[in-house]
Amino acid sequence: MYLTIENILLVGSILLLISIIAGKTSYKFGVPTLLLFLAIGMLAGSDGLGGIHFDNPQMAQFIGIVSLNFILFSGGLDTDWNVVKPVYAQGLVLSTLGVFLTALTLGTFVWYITDFTLYESLLLGAIVSSTDAAAVFSILRSKSLALKANLRPTLELESGSNDPMAYVLTIAFLGLVVNPEQSVYSLIPLFFRQMLLGGLGGFLFGKLSKYIINRIKLDFEGLYPVLVIALMFITFSATDFVGGNGFLAVYICAVYLGNQDLIHKKTILRMYDGLAWLMQIVLFLTLGLLVYPTRIVPLIGLGLLIAMFLIVVARPVSVFVSLLFFKMKARRRWYISWVGLRGAVPIVFATYPLLAGIDKADMIFNLVFFISLTSIVIQGTTLGTVAQWLHVALPEKAKPLSSTEAFLTDHPRTFLKEIEIVPGTFPVGKKIVELGFPKTAIIAMIKRGEKYITPSGATELEARDILIVLSDTQAGISKVYGSLQIRDLIQ
Repeated sequence: MYLTIENILLVGSILLLISIIAGKTSYKFGVPTLLLFLAIGMLAGSDGLGGIHFDNPQMAQFIGIVSLNFILFSGGLDTDWNVVKPVYAQGLVLSTLGVFLTALTLGTFVWYITDFTLYESLLLGAIVSSTDAAAVFSILRSKSLALKANLRPTLELESGSNDPMAYVLTIAFLGLVVNPEQSVYSLIPLFFRQMLLGGLGGFLFGKLSKYIINRIKLDFEGLYPVLVIALMFITFSATDFVGGNGFLAVYICAVYLGNQDLIHKKTILRMYDGLAWLMQIVLFLTLGLLVYPTRIVPLIGLGLLIAMFLIVVARPVSVFVSLLFFKMKARRRWYISWVGLRGAVPIVFATYPLLAGIDKADMIFNLVFFISLTSIVIQGTTLGTVAQWLHVALPEKAKPLSSTEAFLTDHPRTFLKEIEIVPGTFPVGKKIVELGFPKTAIIAMIKRGEKYITPSGATELEARDILIVLSDTQAGISKVYGSLQIRDLIQ
């Protein structure tokens, strides 16, 4: 069957429905849902039972880039800076030096055991050098896995921020394969331009996005998530246009926004959580359709050898060397090494050699697909078991809520207090979103003269307004009043 405009919605919706229903029970058997989505795509493909013919790397790459934008942005929104701050140095080193060492170590090994040229070997190493954000986010944020200390934020920060480094290395080594006479030193300015402009673009667009979200007045609450989608794609494309790394910019922009007070923030977070899952399913289904399993079978021996070297040698070496100057127990280093999940991102990056038309592009793509599949099967299904072995796991009932989970959880609010806005104080003329209210308190109603107003984040306060505040604790009420008083004193 060939995909056409007429049947693509039917086929896509059926595959999506099957994926969701099958994924509902997959974790009961210890199978990551992402592996299931990939398998369904393969079964529906040309070599599978579905017989759907899809051989369009360019379309797959486009779907991959769009999907990664949503996945990285959603992960960034869920990142609590107060939790990440103590481990940001470790995460930064792992996502840069760790990725580089993985690519170098694995590339050297591939060069030694195959007839690949050095640059082709390093290209393969670069493509699979980063951990996969979709796989790590979905597995670590499942209810079944709770980790001690700062392991979870370290792993999430690494997986969310290391794709840009892998992308830069992939593009750089692909350029060397296409133009062997090009100097290796040309990679240095490329790296700094991508990273510096990507980081700067992400921060600037984050501040601009916050200003636009909180200042613009839209008539419908449902338009705010749409606005954020537009800002996300502007961040990616504008940063990429000036030579920066769009993936890094999107992630940093999302981290910034996730730690700010935004109008209709709950609506935005809930929508992005659903969209991230949708994009993960679509991405893995697409990549499953793109691959031809019959072409992978002859490469199983070589692929398994490279995959095991990556899991057992390259990843641990890069982690231990990267974390050499940080104080951390060995068992935690070993667990970070084990959570080196490869998934959709390397497969998406493997489409770049296909589109460039290099000699061994098909072989590289099939090897990358097999390596990613092996990683999800071996590592993805054993994360909980290895966490228990290394004594880094927490009981499920002791798993702390993330700031986003706590923010989205509806607590019963039984403590009430009325607070009057005094003329000439800080809250006068400010929007509610600008007050810095505690997350556990809400303004249920505003009494303005003889009228009662149902507030939103965009509601501007006036002098003599009486705020009817609800909180889940008396301490929460005190924080609200104290926060307003402190701000008044500052003014």
